[in-house]
Amino acid sequence: MKIEKILNYWTRSLFIKIGWIDDFNIIVIQYIMMAYFRQLRILQKQIDHTMSAKFSPDATKIVFSCADRTICIWDEKLEMFQIFSGHLDRVNNAQFSPKGGIIVSCSEDKSIRLWDVNTTNELNKLEGHSSGVTSVQFSPDGTTIVSGSLDTTIRLWDVNSACEIKRLCGHASEVNDVQFSPNGQNIASSSTDKTVGIWDVKSGQRIHELKGHSDIVRKIQFAPNGDILISSSRDHSIRIWNVISGEQLKQISGEANILKFLPHSQTIILYSGENSMTLLDTKLDIEIQRLHGHYRNIQGMDISFDGNTIVSSSNDTTIRLWVKI
Repeated sequence: MKIEKILNYWTRSLFIKIGWIDDFNIIVIQYIMMAYFRQLRILQKQIDHTMSAKFSPDATKIVFSCADRTICIWDEKLEMFQIFSGHLDRVNNAQFSPKGGIIVSCSEDKSIRLWDVNTTNELNKLEGHSSGVTSVQFSPDGTTIVSGSLDTTIRLWDVNSACEIKRLCGHASEVNDVQFSPNGQNIASSSTDKTVGIWDVKSGQRIHELKGHSDIVRKIQFAPNGDILISSSRDHSIRIWNVISGEQLKQISGEANILKFLPHSQTIILYSGENSMTLLDTKLDIEIQRLHGHYRNIQGMDISFDGNTIVSSSNDTTIRLWVKI
């Protein structure tokens, strides 16, 4: 209905000579070319509250971290789930390595663990945090892991030796999310202290302390080009920042418990607590689409590296796959 209305205005405008019409034409063309998704299938799996969902690099597998202390992988080719056990408390996050052969997970049990995807065996346990670990991620080259914790620290770990190689201190409260930049040179962090940090990986120094949010900053995400960072807070705002200058570029009204950039795009997909996901163009401030289907909170959400498939997992015990139209 929204698309039809815009197209009607556009068709009528073609016969009107107004100075701003060229800009309007550009906006309409961009709107038409935006990505839209439909639900492909539902995977019914009784999982005790998934905490996160993440595609493998080739999009043939999806890893879920779970509140029942396990990690669960859906294998699209085998049409089956694999269970990884070992953590002693809720698993907050799990991610594939860049080559897809290893999984890193973090837990409220204060540990980070590495797993072999094919055998489900635990390869290593990384210990050092003094409180629950909230977020982990491999560096783009797969040699380093970054972790954020309730103990207020960010730590860098060597994958081969499983040793801590650097500790980044500066947040005054819990670290809720950590992310490597696409080129691996910077790390972004979000914290309960209401700030976002941008750190230099090589020196371990904080380059920018981004202030503006008035409540807990939950999630952060680098744009695909690495020059832009987006943050979401409990203050009901989503903010867009220039990574190089530290300047706030834009503020969008709304809250996002989970947010992801679509690859090679200015569009984000977010979940704000209404049992649906929203596709939002950050440049045009246009809501593109809402994806409805879940009837309870969405806990995990990701988009494949090629941008063609979205996965969502919910407390309604379903995992849903969405494909680009």
